[in-house]
Amino acid sequence: MQYLRQIGAYFLMLGNIFRKTTKWSALRKLIFKEIDDLIIGSLGIVCFISFFVGGVISIQTALNIDNPLIPKYLVGFATRQSVILEFAPTLISIIMAGKVGSFITSSIGTMRVTEQIDALEVMGINPLNYLVLPKIIAMMLYPFIIIISMFLGILGGWMASIYGGFSSSADFVEGLQIDFIPFHMTYAFIKTVVFAFVLATVPSFHGYYMKGGALEVGKASTTAFVWTSVVIIVLNYIITQLLLA
Repeated sequence: MQYLRQIGAYFLMLGNIFRKTTKWSALRKLIFKEIDDLIIGSLGIVCFISFFVGGVISIQTALNIDNPLIPKYLVGFATRQSVILEFAPTLISIIMAGKVGSFITSSIGTMRVTEQIDALEVMGINPLNYLVLPKIIAMMLYPFIIIISMFLGILGGWMASIYGGFSSSADFVEGLQIDFIPFHMTYAFIKTVVFAFVLATVPSFHGYYMKGGALEVGKASTTAFVWTSVVIIVLNYIITQLLLA
């Protein structure tokens, strides 16, 4: 019953976000700030992880197909499929749940603890629209992060494959091109947009409705990370079943 009440409160929060909107002049500044904090501030860790994980995928694939009868282009093929279908949209989103989700929960939770949210309500401002909507809009740029992650993941796989002596450049590129299905990109970006919305709203929910003091802010951040990851994994299964099955 507790979980059902939380789900109901979450959807109620989503409805309240779009009521009594903030003036565009103020909202625009908040959106640019959130883009800087949530999107640009996450590029470093995403680029680093994507490059090296792509390399690891390539190496592990090459080590498991050492049979001379298996064509070498499968290294590039497996790297492309792994990065585009799962690693970039899903695993990066789980990583972002830790970085972005914790940041959102702690920032809103701190405002709740210091009664800044109550002050917004007294001034006649809709706190949910003022605090959460800019985050949702900023996270709509999240697909650009995933594009960079895909590129660097494949680049890392190519470099690991070439310089590790596992495959030639021509074989790796052939693997990238063979049996490419354009819908897989559409599938990946549909997941990305859904995950972006989850990354913006679930941590906001846990930060906005938290109770207690500074200690509870940390607990709320941990809870938000766990639930954001769980929701992403469940939605990943549902979307995959609907679009690829």
